[in-house]
Amino acid sequence: MESQERNITVKTGLEVHRMRRPSRIIEELLWSLKEVIRPGVSTREIDRFCENFIAERNAVSSLKGYQGFPASICASPNNVAVHGIPNDNPLRDGDIVTIDVTLNVAGWHGDGAWTYLVGAGSPEKLFLLKAAWKATAAGILAARAGGRLGDVGAAIERTAGRLGCSVLEDFAGHGIGTSMHEDPIVANTGVKGSGRPIVPGMVFTIEPILCLGKPEVNLLEDGWTVVTRDGGPTAQFEHTLAVFRDRTEVLTLSSRDIRTIIDGPPYF
Repeated sequence: MESQERNITVKTGLEVHRMRRPSRIIEELLWSLKEVIRPGVSTREIDRFCENFIAERNAVSSLKGYQGFPASICASPNNVAVHGIPNDNPLRDGDIVTIDVTLNVAGWHGDGAWTYLVGAGSPEKLFLLKAAWKATAAGILAARAGGRLGDVGAAIERTAGRLGCSVLEDFAGHGIGTSMHEDPIVANTGVKGSGRPIVPGMVFTIEPILCLGKPEVNLLEDGWTVVTRDGGPTAQFEHTLAVFRDRTEVLTLSSRDIRTIIDGPPYF
């Protein structure tokens, strides 16, 4: 059973093992989308592909129906920062799109997101995409037992700033387990040495959203879609982590060692 420690659910080894299944389906799905996302394909078609992929593996989308959300994934192109609702608009060459997937298998959740270039992409968007990956990787490498959550936010913020990017501070990572959203909140900015201690058994997501302009956003009338106020593009990578005494395991990146791919996402 999960135990409570300062409102944080600390998982046992068996419980972490149960979370590997949804997390690895997410990883497999996000890899598969590399061959699906191309000019002319709509985000609704991507959603249908994902829905079938998920069902074939006996998983359930945690997003569909959550507070009325109508789709199995969030699909956020270009200036859509987060929570984009799939639609019939075709993606165009040079677009950038983030696909966010949360799955439930036997009552346990995993959460992940990747940003993709559509077609060749522009140098600016490729730079932003790689910057988002580097910031996420920095946060992951800072998430260690004995550290503090502020270490994660500080590493993300420092990396983004060094690359000339801004972090959208309105959004954060979170604990995850039998619920899609649990404590703690994992901020994408922070001060090294501050915040809650990181202890073995914690499972949480790291998911910074980066932009090249001002980190200001608006919520559209649908109540979900968040867009950048200046119309600039955003990029995001999200991973689910499990903290052990001697290591941190990236549950949604089982096929790679994050330390070997810190300069860019593995699908390049």
